[in-house]
Amino acid sequence: MKILLGVTGGIASYKAIDLTSKLVQKGHEVKVIMTKSAEKFVTTLPFQALSRNEVHTDIFDETDPSVIKHIDLADWADLILVAPITANTVAKMTYGIADNMLSATLLASTKPIFIAPAMNSNMLANPAVENNINILRNRGIHIIEPGAGFLACGYIAKGRMSEPLEIIEYIEAYKKGEQIQSHQQKQDLKGKKVMITAGPTIENIDPVRYLTNRSSGKMGYALANAAASRGADVTLISNPLPLERHPAINWVSIESAQDMFEAVQSHMNDMDIIIKAAAVADYTPETVYDQKLKKKEGDLTITFKRTVDILSYIGTHKTNQYVIGFAAETENVEENAIGKLKRKNADVIVSNNVGDTSIGFKSNENAVTMHFKDGDKIEIKKQPKEAIANQILSNVNKKGFK
Repeated sequence: MKILLGVTGGIASYKAIDLTSKLVQKGHEVKVIMTKSAEKFVTTLPFQALSRNEVHTDIFDETDPSVIKHIDLADWADLILVAPITANTVAKMTYGIADNMLSATLLASTKPIFIAPAMNSNMLANPAVENNINILRNRGIHIIEPGAGFLACGYIAKGRMSEPLEIIEYIEAYKKGEQIQSHQQKQDLKGKKVMITAGPTIENIDPVRYLTNRSSGKMGYALANAAASRGADVTLISNPLPLERHPAINWVSIESAQDMFEAVQSHMNDMDIIIKAAAVADYTPETVYDQKLKKKEGDLTITFKRTVDILSYIGTHKTNQYVIGFAAETENVEENAIGKLKRKNADVIVSNNVGDTSIGFKSNENAVTMHFKDGDKIEIKKQPKEAIANQILSNVNKKGFK
C-alpha cells in the first residue's frame, strides 16, 4: 500500500520513527508529512532515511511547478495515517482548518484516513476532544484508540498511542476487508476474570540480605495491561515494581514465593483465566535470621528448602480455569516447554530463550513460542512485549478458551 504518514507534535512522535520502519519492512511505500510542532520532538532525517522519500513539512515549499504538493500527496496515497495525532490536529480536522501541510492534505484527501490519538488522559476525556473524535468517527475516519499506561505527564491512565505493530495490524485488516478493531475496541475479554502473576519473588536471608532473580516483570505487566484494556477484570499478583499498571487492575502486593502461593490460592477459584508469568524462586532459605548475619572467618553455608510449585498446584486444583504458563529457558527450549506443559497440566506454555540477551530479562522486547495442549504451536517473532502480550491473548481467544 501507499501510506501517507502524518506526524504531529507530541512525546509519542518518537514512536512514528519505529512505525515508519515497520511499515517499510512489511512492504508498504511510505511518505511522511511532519508538522512544525513534530519537529520540536523529532527531526526529519530518520523518516527520510527509513522511508527513502522526501519528508514534507512546509505547505509553501513548492519545488515542482507541475503539481500542487498537498493535492499530489493526497492523490498519491492509498490511505492516510496520522500517528500520533494531537488534540490540536483533531480539532483542525473536525472544523476543516487547513493552516499547515498536514491539515491541508487531510482536507484535500478522498482516501481512507486513520488517526491514532495520543495525549494526556484529561485532555482525551475533555468533552471538546471527545466530541471532535466522535464527529470524525461519524464521518468515517478510523480511530485507533489509545491504550492505557504510564504517560509522559506521570499519570497512569488512557492516552498512550497504540504500539506500531498494533497500528499496522489495524490498517492491514482494513486492506484485507476484515472487520477493524483495535485491541482497546475489541473488549473481547469483557466479563472474564483474569489472574496474572508477574515478576520475581524475594526470599529473605536476614533483615538485610535476600535472594531473587533477574526477572523484570515487564512481560507479566504487559499481559495484565493488555487484558485490562480488552475489558477483563484483572487481578495482578506481584512485588512492588516500577512498572505502569492499567488503572482498572486489582493489584495484590506480595514478596516471597509463599506470599504469591497464598495469594494465588485465595483468588484462583474465582478466575476464568490464569496466567502464571512470574519467575518464582524454586528454593528459599530454611532459616530466616532475625538479626543481620555478621561476617566471620571461613565460608558460610545456607540450607535451602523447596518452595511450592505454584503452576503445578494450579494445574492440579483447577476446575474450569484456562491456564497459561511460561517457560523461561536457556537450552532445549521447546523440549523443556512441552515437558512442562504436560507435567503442570497447563493449557498453554509460552516459551522464550532468556539466554538471548536481546530478548532476555529486563529487555523491552521478546520473542516467544506458544505450545498448546492439543499439540499446536504458534511462534511470535521479536517485538515489544506489549505487542507480544496482545498476540498471546488474541491467539488464545482464537483457539477458544472455555
